[in-house]
Parts: sequence; structure tokens; C-alpha cells
Amino acid sequence: MPTTANLESPLKERVRWRAGIVTSLLFLIVCLSWGTTWLGIRIAVESTPPLTSAGLRFLIAFPLFLVFALARRESVRFPREKTGFFLFVTLCYFSVPYYFLNYGEIHVSSGLTALLFSCMPVFILIFSALFLREKIHLSQVMGIAIGFCSLFMILKTQGLHMDHAELFGVLAILAAAVMHALCYVVTKHQGANISVITFNTLPIGIAGLLLFVSGWLIERPRLSDITLRSWSALTYLGLAASVGGFIVYFFLLKRISPVILSFVFIIFPAFAVIIGSWYEGLPVSRDLGIFSALLLLGFAITKLPVERRAVKKNQPSA
Repeated sequence: MPTTANLESPLKERVRWRAGIVTSLLFLIVCLSWGTTWLGIRIAVESTPPLTSAGLRFLIAFPLFLVFALARRESVRFPREKTGFFLFVTLCYFSVPYYFLNYGEIHVSSGLTALLFSCMPVFILIFSALFLREKIHLSQVMGIAIGFCSLFMILKTQGLHMDHAELFGVLAILAAAVMHALCYVVTKHQGANISVITFNTLPIGIAGLLLFVSGWLIERPRLSDITLRSWSALTYLGLAASVGGFIVYFFLLKRISPVILSFVFIIFPAFAVIIGSWYEGLPVSRDLGIFSALLLLGFAITKLPVERRAVKKNQPSA
């Protein structure tokens, strides 16, 4: 018996070590796929108008989501009593915010777009306090203050003159972050029992169609004018960033703590800044590096409030 136990212990340790390596690699894949999303959008809108670009991205992604849903034998239809919630998700999570992001990246760099969108978890915290009555701790308030002050300094040091185009670009990206945050909070209340596959598949297909048709009517795009670079970016966004990132993210959600996984939203903007600077041939300035780090640190504090950890530490063990 002792011999068998001694053999099993190293085996279990090896399996645990391999599982940890796989989980870490998958976490890195999500950070990279979502960190490169912003550059993908930037390249896509070089020759594709924003409405059309957002629509094509989802139309490319939808068939794979549908195949994934069929393979898992999960319904793509929301429960009948959740029709209002379905419309809310389609419009306020997929349709309008992604148009705003595509519009914003015409006027704002991909790295800065990612930093602006990284405010989204802070808006989740605020909406959770307003609608779900969740408590906001003092350290979280300080984290929010550090984050937004750093964001202001980033906008200032990056030389944005805030003419109408740049201002509307920044506001569009922040509006997308607010809408996503609101949708996350509403989903926590209204859609807790809806499968993540159901949540994404049909709304992505309908949003893609709505955005593309709207773009066709309003922007009058010529598909022949879309460059190979933009088509490649749209394909990447549809397949890797949307479908691939989605599958890996929700696979990880079953393996690690949601709090730890939520740090994806803190890490991917750093990848986006570095990748965007490399693509545009511009070095990351000292000011941008410092204030970006402070911004992400501030938002990280909102996720791990000191008060909550202190309470857990003082709780008697069972």
C-alpha cells in the first residue's frame, strides 16, 4: 500500500502540473486574442465603413457559433418569457456597442481604444451597486479614482486635441464600455439560467444582419473596395477573436475562479498597447507606460478590494 501511494503521489502531481500549464497557456491565448482584437478592428475599418465592418465580423462568426451550438445540442432560442431580454442583448451588447467601437477606432488608436474599454469592469461595479445593491468598498473607490485620473493623463499626454472627431471617437468607445457593463449586470439578474451558447449565437447572427443591412443602406459600401488586409482582419475578428476567444474564455470559466479570470480585462489592454505601438511604428512613451500601468492597477484594485480580503482573513476557520 505505501508503495502504491508513493507512486500515485508523483503521478497526481504531474497531472496537476500539466493542467496548470494548459490553463496558463489558455489564459494567455485569451489575453492575446482579445488584445489583438483592437488592432484587427483598426485594420478592418481602413477600407470598410464601421457599420458594415461590425456586421461582416458577426456574419463571419455566426456560422461557427451555430455549428458549435448544434454540436453541443443546445438551443439557440431564448425562452419565450425572455424575449425582451433577447432584444436587449442583441441591441445593447452586440449591435450598438460594436458599431461604436468600430466608429471610435477610425479616430482613436487601437491601444488607446483598449485602455478606454478597460474601464468596463468599473462601470460593472457601479451598475452592480445601483441595481443589485452590491457594496462598494473604500479601496474600490480609490481604485476608480486612480484609474480615471490616469486615463485623463493618458488622453492629455497622447496629444489628443479633442476636436469633434477625436472627442466623438473617445465618447463612442466609452459608451460601448458602459453598454457592455450594463448588459453584464442585467444578464446577471435576468439571464443567469441561459446557456452562454444560447446567449451568443442568435444575437450575434441577428446583430450581424442588422449592422450589415444598416451599413448597406446608410454607408453604401462597395465590397470590391475592401482591401485584402481588411478582409483578413475581419476574418480574424470573426473566427479567432469572437469564436476562438469565446470558446476558450468560457472553458476557462469552468477551471479557474471568475475573479482571477476577470483579470483578462486588465491584462489584454497592455497587449493591445504594445501590439498597436509596434504596428504603427511608434515607441511606447514613458508617460504612456506609467499612466497605463497606474490605470490598470487602479482597475485591478476594484476587483480585489482590501476590505473583502481582510474580512475573509478574520473569519474563523471551520
